[in-house]
Amino acid sequence: MINIHEAKTHLSRLLQRAAAGEDIVIAKAGEPLVRLVPYQAEVTRRIPGAWKDKGWIADDFDDPLPEEVLGTFYGDIEAGIDGDA
Repeated sequence: MINIHEAKTHLSRLLQRAAAGEDIVIAKAGEPLVRLVPYQAEVTRRIPGAWKDKGWIADDFDDPLPEEVLGTFYGDIEAGIDGDA
């Protein structure tokens, strides 16, 4: 157990010790206040099928794009996109 004053003075060292797996308890007036532990990212497990029936794809999803839309990708002014719209 380490008091707050000592923890403030030696924070970098305490962080290294905690990251190495040591259990560091910081106390105030002799009473345990907090525990310094290494950060562990939460691992979220995927649930297969969780998005089933929650989205849709239009029937014409993979149909060719109209010429005026294609023109916006290629900067083709003749395709109907000339900035005057």
